[in-house]
Amino acid sequence: MLFSYLTYYVIKPTGRTNYGALIDPQLYPIPAALGATTLDGKPAALDNYKGKWIMLQVGPGECPQACRDQLVAMRQLRLMQGKEMERLERVWLVTDATPIDTMLIRVVDGTHMLRVPAAAVTSWLPVEPGGNAADHMYLIDPMGHLMMRFPKQPDPSKVKKDIGKVLKASAIG
Repeated sequence: MLFSYLTYYVIKPTGRTNYGALIDPQLYPIPAALGATTLDGKPAALDNYKGKWIMLQVGPGECPQACRDQLVAMRQLRLMQGKEMERLERVWLVTDATPIDTMLIRVVDGTHMLRVPAAAVTSWLPVEPGGNAADHMYLIDPMGHLMMRFPKQPDPSKVKKDIGKVLKASAIG
């Protein structure tokens, strides 16, 4: 019994099992006035996807190759969840007015695309030092809380494992 107290109160476990960086949702609440619109200009909000897990990508409409790769990876990560994939939504926040390539829209079919002001995204999403929001993929829980950020050029198998863990541990969404 003495050993269990010693282990619990003195020897703190340092290992972690998550690949993505956990985010305190209280520090980064989703802004009520994000100013999101659909590609055709109708008002929209991330709240429309409450009740599901959201994989979030940010980037300009031009979408360089790294952006395209990340959008395709999000599609694949959703498919890799098998029967749980219906619990996930993919959202791309487009930070400018540049028209989106039709071929890209076809490749990432099923991804919800919302235009938002770049300043709103920059002030909301946490990034790694020296990085920007377009470098990361984020995970939002079904209650609408930003909860995880994945590193730049993430390892898809580790991201899949993290998403699988949160889906398994969560009864909602």
